[in-house]
Amino acid sequence: MQYRRAFTKGGYYFFTLTLQDRKQRLLVEHIDKLRDAFTQVKQRHPFKIIAVCILPDHLHLLVRLPENDADYPTRLRLIKAKFSQALPKTEAISISRQTKGERGIWQRRYWEHEIRNEQDLNAHIDYIHINPVKHGYVKRVADWQYSSFQQYVAKGILPMDWAGNGVEIEDGFGE
Repeated sequence: MQYRRAFTKGGYYFFTLTLQDRKQRLLVEHIDKLRDAFTQVKQRHPFKIIAVCILPDHLHLLVRLPENDADYPTRLRLIKAKFSQALPKTEAISISRQTKGERGIWQRRYWEHEIRNEQDLNAHIDYIHINPVKHGYVKRVADWQYSSFQQYVAKGILPMDWAGNGVEIEDGFGE
């Protein structure tokens, strides 16, 4: 099956990456390995993280790519691969994955959405930050430690008691 994806150089993109086994908590249990994977990939394939939220079994990520670059699939593939390589091989691996030399950590595909305008950008930032509350991990957005929300508060972009009301950000759409 051929997937149609949008590729805009310098574009803003929202992604959801999900573990194969949704009962696992690997992303928060091995948060340092995940952060290392992001750091390594950003060194060779730069991108700017606009907003992020890491949950136990999936993550939401909003990025801006460099002006001359639209290759987000390579970045996502490498983040997933580097994180997987850092984990011990304890997961069940299907024959299909074994044949392709894959681990059984991540779902093969991911959700991707190209951000269209500033309203769309703000809606996705809100969605990312409110997600731990939506899933019942915390009652207040500020109580989830694996999110860019605290950085937004530190920069004065969002108040500590924020709960999803749309904001303008300094690295706004179109800059």
